[in-house]
Amino acid sequence: MTSKLEKLWATKTKDDEWWSSFVTAPLAIAANYIAVERAWITPNRITLASFLVAVLAAICIVIGGQANYIIAAVLIHLSHVLDCMDGQMARYRQVSSAIGSYFDRLTDQVQVILWFGTIGYAAYVQTLSVVPLFLAFIGVAFYGLRGYVKYVAIEIEMTRDPSYQTKMAQLKETPVVAGLGFGFRANARWFFREQSKILGFDEGVFIFMLSAALVLNALTPMLWIFAASQLFYGVFRAVQQGSQIDENAKSPVMK
Repeated sequence: MTSKLEKLWATKTKDDEWWSSFVTAPLAIAANYIAVERAWITPNRITLASFLVAVLAAICIVIGGQANYIIAAVLIHLSHVLDCMDGQMARYRQVSSAIGSYFDRLTDQVQVILWFGTIGYAAYVQTLSVVPLFLAFIGVAFYGLRGYVKYVAIEIEMTRDPSYQTKMAQLKETPVVAGLGFGFRANARWFFREQSKILGFDEGVFIFMLSAALVLNALTPMLWIFAASQLFYGVFRAVQQGSQIDENAKSPVMK
């Protein structure tokens, strides 16, 4: 019989983001080992708890001071662990819902804006320069653009081919190559391959960036990295999706 831990591990997102993949998601599985059998703890309540912890982290950043920055870094990690827990619990209990997924993604977006916005403010207070505010704005705006062009492209492609999402899901299926039941070498190979994901500069990377910047009190340098990476990926994804839509429009829809 499949053990509880194996069932929980199976709920982990197979192609997770960097840092989430080997830090916060495994921590979430450990927490869910205790929480998942408690009926009063629900995925939606965990989503709410994750958001409230994220707001507390933002408040600590605004208050300022090295001690509060360290507390904020811990809270950011706790928020992300909770963010991983809600989806894992929903899949374990087989109660995944469209509304749950919606609020999970919505709060994720708001958290990114809160964290980088407050760090931009904190860096402004430190330097009395508007540059950190500008960098935070650029980063958040182009991070939003990355998601926007993705969903616009899906809407356009679904209009042309109603089975588009199903076909994309099949192409993105990720085989399980590591985890429980795999040997040390398989897990080590997986771990080293996962490190390339740091170049994706997505939410999983943000958790590490934000925490490191707060602990090291290196807010402005982190904002430069954030703004530059999101500017690049925002423009790149917009051009990439536009080119793909144009290419697909020239091809017949395969039934």
